[in-house]
Amino acid sequence: MRIPRIYVPQALRPGLEIELPVQAGEHIARVLRMERGHPLRLFNGDGDEYTGELASLAKRSVTARVLEATPSADIESPLRITLGQGIARGEKMDWILQKATELGVARIVPLVTDRTEVKLDAERAERRMAHWEAVIASACEQCGRNRLPELAEPMKLADWAARLGDEAGLRLALDPQGDVRARGLDVGASATLVVGPEGGLSEHDLATLGQAGFRGLRLGPRILRTETAGLAALAALQAIHGDL
Repeated sequence: MRIPRIYVPQALRPGLEIELPVQAGEHIARVLRMERGHPLRLFNGDGDEYTGELASLAKRSVTARVLEATPSADIESPLRITLGQGIARGEKMDWILQKATELGVARIVPLVTDRTEVKLDAERAERRMAHWEAVIASACEQCGRNRLPELAEPMKLADWAARLGDEAGLRLALDPQGDVRARGLDVGASATLVVGPEGGLSEHDLATLGQAGFRGLRLGPRILRTETAGLAALAALQAIHGDL
């Protein structure tokens, strides 16, 4: 029996009846055509998971009843990675967020760099944030994570780099001319990785990051696209220093 795994952004406790997010409810009711009493797995990002069941299926609302908290393995990576991603266009950014979540990043910061082509005013930024949060939640539903990576508000690269503290750990910026490789790094418990948008990081961006203690990370002799480069670097760091 297929048991859907659903992210619910609210407090959960046994006995509580909750309304499922609209998209999840529509998928259960119209696509999967499940009936009342069908088992569910619920999580809200705090690290716990709960068993539940469908309580009602109305035209405009699908509700679930929370039954009990269930023990679940901690599958968070021992390597805490922050991804500073130059904002990419449309589906590329969605892809990056989805796969970075699957690869275990702890925090994602959308960055406005010299070559960022996406322009976000306040209203558009709010809509983008809501969309990106949904992409991340869906990725957690699929990959089994009970903790959602933190998604920061979009920031200018220079402002963000100036505010970094010791929690950033090893600081790396993807650079085709970089002088370090993933295999030879002494990473420790945390790392911060910066990836440019389409067109990569400019010389000015790299200089700004260099002043903030970032080292240039090179991923071999080939130039990778933004939607490939960051994920390749994350996979390499996790395989060598994390839990892949």
